[in-house]
Amino acid sequence: MSTCTVTFHPADKKVIVPKGTDILQAAVAAGVYIHSSCGGEGVCGRCKVIVKEGKVISEPSGRLTEQERQKGYVLACRTTVHSDTAVQVPPSSGLTKEQILTEEAKGTRLAGLFSKAEEIEKGEEIEEKAVFSHSPLSTKSFLKLPPPTVEDNISDLERLYREIRRQREMPILQTGLANVKKMGRLCRESNWEVTVTLGKRNGTTEVVLIEPGDTSDRNFGIAIDIGTTTIVAQLIDLDTHEVLGTKATHNRQASYGEDVISRMIFAKKADGLERLHHAVIDTINELISALTTEQGVNLNEITGVTCAGNMTMVHLLLRVDPTPIRREPYVPTANFMPVIRAAEAGIKVNPRGLLATVPGVSGYVGGDITAGVLASGVGQAQQICMLIDMGTNGEIVMGNRDWLVCCSSSAGPAFEGSGVRCGVRAMQGAIQKVEIDPRDYQVSCSTVGKAKPIGICGSGYIDVVAELFKAKIISRSGEIRRDVSTDRIREGSEGLEFVLVWADQNDTGEDIFITQADITNLIRSKGAIYTAAKVLATKMGLEPEDAEKLYIAGGFGNYLNIEKAIWIGLLPDLPRERFEFIGNSSLTGSRLALLSYDAMIEARDIARRMTYIELSTESAFMNEYTGALFLPHTDIARFPTVVEKLALK
Repeated sequence: MSTCTVTFHPADKKVIVPKGTDILQAAVAAGVYIHSSCGGEGVCGRCKVIVKEGKVISEPSGRLTEQERQKGYVLACRTTVHSDTAVQVPPSSGLTKEQILTEEAKGTRLAGLFSKAEEIEKGEEIEEKAVFSHSPLSTKSFLKLPPPTVEDNISDLERLYREIRRQREMPILQTGLANVKKMGRLCRESNWEVTVTLGKRNGTTEVVLIEPGDTSDRNFGIAIDIGTTTIVAQLIDLDTHEVLGTKATHNRQASYGEDVISRMIFAKKADGLERLHHAVIDTINELISALTTEQGVNLNEITGVTCAGNMTMVHLLLRVDPTPIRREPYVPTANFMPVIRAAEAGIKVNPRGLLATVPGVSGYVGGDITAGVLASGVGQAQQICMLIDMGTNGEIVMGNRDWLVCCSSSAGPAFEGSGVRCGVRAMQGAIQKVEIDPRDYQVSCSTVGKAKPIGICGSGYIDVVAELFKAKIISRSGEIRRDVSTDRIREGSEGLEFVLVWADQNDTGEDIFITQADITNLIRSKGAIYTAAKVLATKMGLEPEDAEKLYIAGGFGNYLNIEKAIWIGLLPDLPRERFEFIGNSSLTGSRLALLSYDAMIEARDIARRMTYIELSTESAFMNEYTGALFLPHTDIARFPTVVEKLALK
């Protein structure tokens, strides 16, 4: 078979692929990231690259402008290589240093994992009350077994079980044949001094590992947040519960589609499920390898792993077909995945180490949301709370310790910087904050990493729409006004556009702008989130404004300007002190579940008692949604502070 060498710039990475391979697949093989919202179907137009050298065959595409064609742009997914080829990946199509949220807010329950100070004053003292006990997924215990005698002649295994039970109450113990086979020689050669690793596994305690001597001070775990866009991993000392390191990167599955629906569709292709599975597993293993190398930890010393992610991500992690989730009645294969050997999923830690996943609620409300409820304490709160996790899907939870309801609303990819003309992820150079002077319409932008602009990320788009609205450049219906006198408004290929950054002021060599179609998409996205919150509250006989606390989770939410989000009607008009960012609550919940079996039990309880509301069958949703397609809403009485601030009529 004839092969070609493809070189990608500016990464200077090379890969040898069969002749006729498309550039997008070559990039995946080379470990080079190229945007592809549609999973290589040729419809999103995001994978634009420049062929610098070589013979290629490129299919015609309406996603490229004439100017782009003249500069040598092609779509990577629709261009095959037929000789050695050099490809330039422009900043808008590639991935510079990404802004990935790895921090957990201090207000989460993790802050008081073992000794939370309750607000109960006794004279000058404060009562200390544990939130969760310290009982990790896997623990190590050093045992000095009494050698067998004629009088004490029970088997080696029963001897081990007896000594374990002398230290702790464990009515049900089990172990695997692999341990039994090596146990006789190991105990005798170690003079009956051994370390056992005990794991919580599906309602029982398992002797996971038996080692000679005392290794009890070397026991580590990994907590992982598997997001649709990013993956974050933490290395944790399971004895001291100290976080030794955190690493994050983008989810390589994005090359097969940037949203879960695209990936479910790709999973049905030949080898699609396998490729999606390996994309996430390879990423996780690289993060674990980097963490252990940096901290001097041996992979065999990692005995427990927990993961939290949406239902599709968990299915792909475990190589379980996720496609039933996208078909009515949208039912996953399992909400509660069993605890398994991490090696079964392909995670490279101790071969007998355990992998637990935080349970989900439904096809579109997964373990990442359960983890968020666990971390925020919504499920144990006395007052009514709301949790919103915004992304391609907007998941919303409302309730308290007595009841919990949840829903998922498809917001589209605009909040992730996709599906919009100049959108990018929250990476270096992405515009994340915008201000527009209403007097002369001059624009001030700040970017991730303070680098030259390359595009606009999700939080930046919220700022742009809010500022355009405030400066009266767009109407309440989101239409760009033709009567505004500024050269920043111009006629584009798809209608009016507003230029934020001119070509000579950014790193792309092209103007960065927002189109009328972008604004329409963003209004639809914000309308979907607000309507979901409204319908969920109404279902319980309440209003969104009845929430005494509104938690905002996730990477996008952490960089959101609350005031501007309210201006455009994305969030309900609540007193600002009620809002609280809780950072990467999926990672926090995963870490809680790793460090405390009590926390995992509560996560399972949360998932069981949370009622899922399917919005597609709610007749009230579309009526409410139509009203939300204005700024901030057709019923401006719902947004009194916006009416006052922006002098709306």
